[in-house]
Amino acid sequence: MKRVLYIFQSGWLRRKDNTLVLEDGEGNRRSIPVEAVSDINVFGEITLNTKLLNFLSHHHITLHFFNYYGYYTGSFYPREYYNSGLITLLQAQHYLEPQKRLYLAKAFVMGGILNMAKNLNRYDLKEEADIFVESLASLKDMEDTAQLMAYEGNMRERYYSKWNEILKSDVFTFVRRTRRPPDNPINALISFGNSLLYVSALSAIYRTHLDPRIGYLHETNRRSFTLNLDLAEVFKPIIVDRVIFRLVNRRQITEEHFSIDANMAYMTEEGMKIFIQEYESKLRDTIYYRNIGKVSYRRLLRIECYKLYKHFLGEVPYSPFVIKD
Repeated sequence: MKRVLYIFQSGWLRRKDNTLVLEDGEGNRRSIPVEAVSDINVFGEITLNTKLLNFLSHHHITLHFFNYYGYYTGSFYPREYYNSGLITLLQAQHYLEPQKRLYLAKAFVMGGILNMAKNLNRYDLKEEADIFVESLASLKDMEDTAQLMAYEGNMRERYYSKWNEILKSDVFTFVRRTRRPPDNPINALISFGNSLLYVSALSAIYRTHLDPRIGYLHETNRRSFTLNLDLAEVFKPIIVDRVIFRLVNRRQITEEHFSIDANMAYMTEEGMKIFIQEYESKLRDTIYYRNIGKVSYRRLLRIECYKLYKHFLGEVPYSPFVIKD
C-alpha cells in the first residue's frame, strides 16, 4: 500500500535505479522503494536534481515543500496524467458563468458549516449547532463570493469561540484566529493542520481529471492552486479540527511542543511528527459511504473530486460531504 513520505532531515534525495535514496550530511542512507510512495512532504533542507524530478513525474508522485515553521510553501506538481480538455473547459465555464460559480461556492461553504455543526453537536453544544444550521438560510440571498467569504469567516470565528468549551486545557485557549503569523499554540495547530489538508486535497485532485488551478469559492488568480482550498473548506472540521481536539484533550500535544519567536508560535519538530502521525491515522480511518461501503477519509477526498467531475458533466449536481456524527 502506498503512503506519504515525510522528510524532516536535511541532506540529499536521489534516484538510484528504481529506488529513492535519502542521504544525510553524515553519509547515512535510507532507501525507499518508489512503488511504496504516493506523495513526498519535505520539512527539511534537501538537495535534489532534475533526474529525480523526472523519476517522480514518471511515477506520478507529487512533492510538497514546507518551511522551517511547518507551513506549506509550494509543490512540484508532475505533468497531469489524467488530462481531459473537456473537463478543463467545463471547469472554466462553471467559473466564468456567475450563477454556476456561485452554486459551487455556496456548496463548499454549506459543507463546511454543516460539518462545524456536527462537531458542536458532538461536544454537547446542540443549541449552538442549531444556530449554525439555521444560518444557512441566508445563503439564498448572497449574490457573490465576497459575501460568501465574509459569512463563512464570521461563522468560523463563532465556531472557534466555542473551542474553549471543547478543549479541556489552560494552554490551548482560543482568543481570536490569527494566521500570518499564528500568535499562540492553538493558532499554530490550526495553521499546520490546514497546510497538511491543502496538500492532501491537492494530491487527490492530481489523481483525477480536475484542474486544481480553477477554484470557485477562492478566487482563481495568480495563486497556483485554488480548487484544493475549496475542497479543504468542507473537510477542515472533520479532519483537522478533530485531530486537534483528540491530541489536546488526550494531552498528546502539550506546551513543550511549541516555540514562540517574535510573536509567532510554531510547532517543534517533535510536535509536528506527533501531529502528522495522528493526521495520517485519521486519513486511514474508515466510515460507511452510501453505495460504496467502507472508505477511508483519504479516499473521501478523491470521491469529492469525482462528484465535481459528474457535476461538470451535468450528470449529478454537486452536494458536499457531510459527516453523520
